[in-house]
Amino acid sequence: MYILDHPNERSLHTTPTPRTGGVAIVTGILAGGLVLLFATGDGFARELRWLGGLAALVAVVSNLDDRRHMAIGYRLAVHIAVSVLLIVAGMSIRSLSLPEFAYVLSPAMAPVVTVLFTVWMINLYNFMDGMDGFAGGMTAIGFGALAVIGWWNGGQLFAAANLTVAAAAVGFLAFNFPPAKIFMGDTGSSTLGFLAAGMSLWGDASGFAPLWISVLVFSPFIVDATVTLLRRLMRRERVWEAHKTHYYQRLVQLGWGHRNTVLLEYGLMVTCAGSAVAAQIVTGTSQWAIIAPVASLYIGFFGFVRLAEKRAGRKTGN
Repeated sequence: MYILDHPNERSLHTTPTPRTGGVAIVTGILAGGLVLLFATGDGFARELRWLGGLAALVAVVSNLDDRRHMAIGYRLAVHIAVSVLLIVAGMSIRSLSLPEFAYVLSPAMAPVVTVLFTVWMINLYNFMDGMDGFAGGMTAIGFGALAVIGWWNGGQLFAAANLTVAAAAVGFLAFNFPPAKIFMGDTGSSTLGFLAAGMSLWGDASGFAPLWISVLVFSPFIVDATVTLLRRLMRRERVWEAHKTHYYQRLVQLGWGHRNTVLLEYGLMVTCAGSAVAAQIVTGTSQWAIIAPVASLYIGFFGFVRLAEKRAGRKTGN
């Protein structure tokens, strides 16, 4: 039986669309993970077992939400629980670093920062899953980049696990690229958000990919969601209510449409992912020469959206 996503005040689509694609994505990821488990020794698959089991838990709870609309308190409790279990598994943020800089977190702060990071990644992925092909594209490009970075730094299992997630997303995109025939629902978006956090923590703890590299890879989602949240907080809006003020949503409402907007976002994703890969090739302060232009790119992107809105307002007399 199909679970339909009916348009609401947050939606950019206009007709009811099945939102069971996340079940296929999660099934593909878990199947690929089982293959990797059988192909590796127990000692090398510890992180993979933890991530697979916790991702399955997030998927089950999110699927219940897709079907019955669970209260946010229950979902948040599960998100916090899986975040804590990642710490138990040894995947905790111990320091906040950038090239040539590191701030070591205290034993009391490390778990707090880890939980906040994980919970935010789970939810922002859900927030950003609001346009045909968007979350699927971020998954394919983002996890694909982590696979390349992991392989470059000698983490073959880490690379294979990320490549498995990317491959599942590519299969889903065949049906989700504009105009979408199916959505991933919370089952897909929340699970992928958890995996984005989990893979980032695994890469940081193991040395395969520093946390700032993973943040750069997924920054098209992180920056949009975080800036939008802060902007709404400053305006004293009810941030828990549905809205259509993310930058990608604003472009669609300006008349760009799903296809043109998602292609522009893909360009941003590829640029950020490519910058992250390139930053692994150079060392030290040279990495800043790669990071700085990305920051300028976001400033330009936000300015472009704002300018487009002003021009549209003048044309309509608003």
